[in-house]
Amino acid sequence: MSAVVLEGRNLTKHFKAARGRGSVRAVEDVSLTLRAGSVTALVGESGCGKSTVARLLAQVYPPTSGEVLLRGEKVKGFREYRRQVQLIFQDPFASLNPFHRVRYHLARPMRVHGHVRSDAHERELVAELLERVSLTPVEQFMDKLPHELSGGQRQRVAIARALAVRPVALIADEPVSMLDVSIRLGVLRLLEELADDSGLALLYITHDIASARYFAEDITVMYAGRLIESGPAEALTQAARHPYTRLLLDSAPDPDRVTRPDRTRHGEPPSLVSPPSGCRFHPRCPVALPVCSSEVPGRTDLGDGRWTHCWQADGAVG
Repeated sequence: MSAVVLEGRNLTKHFKAARGRGSVRAVEDVSLTLRAGSVTALVGESGCGKSTVARLLAQVYPPTSGEVLLRGEKVKGFREYRRQVQLIFQDPFASLNPFHRVRYHLARPMRVHGHVRSDAHERELVAELLERVSLTPVEQFMDKLPHELSGGQRQRVAIARALAVRPVALIADEPVSMLDVSIRLGVLRLLEELADDSGLALLYITHDIASARYFAEDITVMYAGRLIESGPAEALTQAARHPYTRLLLDSAPDPDRVTRPDRTRHGEPPSLVSPPSGCRFHPRCPVALPVCSSEVPGRTDLGDGRWTHCWQADGAVG
């Protein structure tokens, strides 16, 4: 297995709720490992805490408890850490300054971190970045403003900006959800090539388990602030052990599916101010047992790198 680059151990994040209504328990006891040259997907529906995990790993938020390790060591200097761990945001238009040109967006982080020797060297490095993300000919893109680019081109600029400081880990927070379906595949392939060619550790955060299946090597599923299942992408999607993972798979389009998926609504996500006791999924679970409402299921190792938190983990969930 490739070397561990970035690791979150038992990360927990609570936010103060509005008007003194307690705390929002956004993330509870989350552990993730990112390896060099590997793509790991974190999957779950909106509001489950995926973006909070991304910001914890990028050190945008301090954890309530738990720790983040870079190459096995605790974070010391935040400036150097943020050079090595970069975050790509969901909306490329909102993450780029509309008043600055592409060259400025790519050159500024390189200047801040001391990679630029002269104006000529800066232009050379910017051109290399644009070529790396397939924005060519570079002369046509270097002096454009964000509004002059398409959504896919803006996201490629955002990716190039993240690469400008030569990171070892990329955290891509729903990087294609704001893009047209026709150009999503190109951006995902670009990220995959970067992980393969540069040895980057890549965390792909998405609500789309179908894209995670074909793009990532490993998938970890999150529900209501907790991790509930993880394993190699193909194995997990072929034989999910947790009922929530199965519902995600049933909701994803599949041209090879023979039978119609169950369209029965299974309730709404719980409040993270007062989450359910026991397994947080039990109020929506179609196969819940009495124990599910009272006790949090422990981790069950299933072999071959797979594990789940479910009281029925000894058998496949139908």
